[in-house]
Amino acid sequence: MSNFKPKKIGDMRYQIDPDSSIGMKVPVTIYADEKLLTKMMTDRTIQQAVNVSTLPGIQQHSIVLPDGHEGYGFPVGGVAAMDAEEGMISPGGVGYDINCGVRLLRTNLTENDVRPKLKDIVTDLFKSIPSGVGSKGAIRLNPSQLDEVLVKGVSWAIDNGYGTTDDADVCEESGQMANADPNKVSDRARKRGAPQLGSLGSGNHFLEIQKVAEVHDEKAAAAMGIEKGSVTILIHCGSRGFGHQICSDYLRISEQAQKKYDIHLADRELACVPNKSEEGESYRTAMFAALNFAWSNRQMITHWTRKSFERVFKQSESDLDMRLVYDVAHNIAKVENHKIDGKLKPVVVHRKGATRAFPANMDDVPAKYRDLGQPVLVPGSMGTGSWILLGKENSMNTTFGSTAHGAGRMMSRSKARRNFTESEVKKSLNDKGIFIKSLTRDGVVEETPQAYKDVDSVVNVSHELGIATKVAKLVPVGVIKG
Repeated sequence: MSNFKPKKIGDMRYQIDPDSSIGMKVPVTIYADEKLLTKMMTDRTIQQAVNVSTLPGIQQHSIVLPDGHEGYGFPVGGVAAMDAEEGMISPGGVGYDINCGVRLLRTNLTENDVRPKLKDIVTDLFKSIPSGVGSKGAIRLNPSQLDEVLVKGVSWAIDNGYGTTDDADVCEESGQMANADPNKVSDRARKRGAPQLGSLGSGNHFLEIQKVAEVHDEKAAAAMGIEKGSVTILIHCGSRGFGHQICSDYLRISEQAQKKYDIHLADRELACVPNKSEEGESYRTAMFAALNFAWSNRQMITHWTRKSFERVFKQSESDLDMRLVYDVAHNIAKVENHKIDGKLKPVVVHRKGATRAFPANMDDVPAKYRDLGQPVLVPGSMGTGSWILLGKENSMNTTFGSTAHGAGRMMSRSKARRNFTESEVKKSLNDKGIFIKSLTRDGVVEETPQAYKDVDSVVNVSHELGIATKVAKLVPVGVIKG
């Protein structure tokens, strides 16, 4: 339970003023409606955001987005920007699943085309895309091939026949973070990661066949190739055991460096090092390697998805027009320029369960969408729906160019296992016309829609505040899970 009582400072905006007696350097800002805020007050979300506000070099405020819930050190749904010269970089501020993210593919199929073959396509996808805890990918990489993946990201996958340059053009950072350094990655991370490239994994990761149920912004939807009734595919996964091990390794290194840099923390999970230190530089370049691993991973899954559709619908990928709409990362830290006290300055933006939401006319938005703004993908829980949003100017003034990354959990995995059975969850999905294939019973039960907040109300906060606005709502038809 939170001991802090946030005060309302505007519509869907709450604040905790800085209290220097507990080391707060900046206020905490929470973007939420009353119901979402009430939920945050039941766990450590707010406490964790207060803890983040004590970190050396933090700028303006510690942010909680409407999907905020308790995480490791930082809340999930948290954003914090640190002075790039004097501030910190924190492995816990990115999280264990580095570059967990989402990508969306469009098709020219309609629900009527897909329904008769739904079981066939879900079964084919399930067979051709490895999933589950510790699942092995479908390719074997030798050490020098793995290095190439870590440096080149999506372009490695494309060079090896898993897509086209059109795919890279609509990824955040073009799917390749410069300056990744495979030498800063431990042997253990490499051993865990090498066999897993091209796999979905477990937990909340999924691949979903969806239909476009609502269109709210015709112009943006048209630019993205989205129209009502058409079928899309959403892929949600990250850097697998590779990123997890990098986070573990650098949390340990950061903890050991606290004394050296005379850093005193409100919570040991906030372990961090100066951004400009040797350890900070090492973590960053290892994290970038994990970002590239994850983009490459999603690219390979995209390729196999296209092949599945070709087989089942007996049409080519180009006949089906299976273009990538966009790919976003939602566990990431990078240096960006933001306005602080009226001046642009470089800051390390930590997005932990948060999606970049840049507005129109920014160089970082792909050329295809530059006059519109960056597409934002917000997956709900399986069985409820997901949203496409459009980044807006207000994100730059309020959230360091970020918005929510999903529905956010309401219920722990263990509680979900206690309260629901696999057959109940499958039946409720089936009643909504959703066909699911999952490797494990727990994979279904832990991710029951009831374990999550209402994605519509999360998205509504972002929309009403003009951070990222509604383009289209997608609802699931078929799901595969680890």
